[in-house]
Amino acid sequence: MKRYPVVLWGMIFVILAFTGCARHKDLESLNREQARVIADLNREVGSLQDELERMKFSREELTKAKEELETRLKSELEGGGLSVEMQERGLVVTVLDRVLFDPGKAEIKDSARTTLDKVADVLKSRVPEHLVYVEGHTDNDPIRYSGWRSNWELSTARATEVIHYFVESGGVNPARLIASGFGEFHPVAANDTLEGKARNRRVEIVITPKKITELVKQALETKRSHSN
Repeated sequence: MKRYPVVLWGMIFVILAFTGCARHKDLESLNREQARVIADLNREVGSLQDELERMKFSREELTKAKEELETRLKSELEGGGLSVEMQERGLVVTVLDRVLFDPGKAEIKDSARTTLDKVADVLKSRVPEHLVYVEGHTDNDPIRYSGWRSNWELSTARATEVIHYFVESGGVNPARLIASGFGEFHPVAANDTLEGKARNRRVEIVITPKKITELVKQALETKRSHSN
């Protein structure tokens, strides 16, 4: 009978020792998990810092390009037929259609060549790696006499004509250029006044941030790799 307490204490000791080992292993496992999470967070923070630096550098590039465009295009800006502004999608040069084209036409006017030459020079010197979207826009007046099927065709033809000029006369790398026509469906003013219609008839030259350029290139590379 006297041996029972000794056996009982032995069992308690074994149980406590086993529990202690289990807790020790749990703590080790928890520490390893915490270390892994901290390492992952540190890598993520480092990646975000690198991304912020790239975005900052890209923003500086676009800012310098904006300043140079404003200097080179001073007379055009003062004339009111052109504007340069920074937007979320990038640096946007907006040229009213009266500067570039005759009504209903898609051939660039001789008087517009100097303006486009200035833009092309900045595209090559200040932002040589950035993608450039050239977007055509019209008012909502239906096509009647010019022979185009709709404003979509007219706006697309005008955007494409600007791209051809950048490549053939301006020496811009064609792989950087994308043409699109929006017709009357992305107005910047109401189409119920002549002034509003004039503002809507425009070509927008959008110099994208470096991040967007990289994402587009990655998507194109992925598409090519899947098609092979």
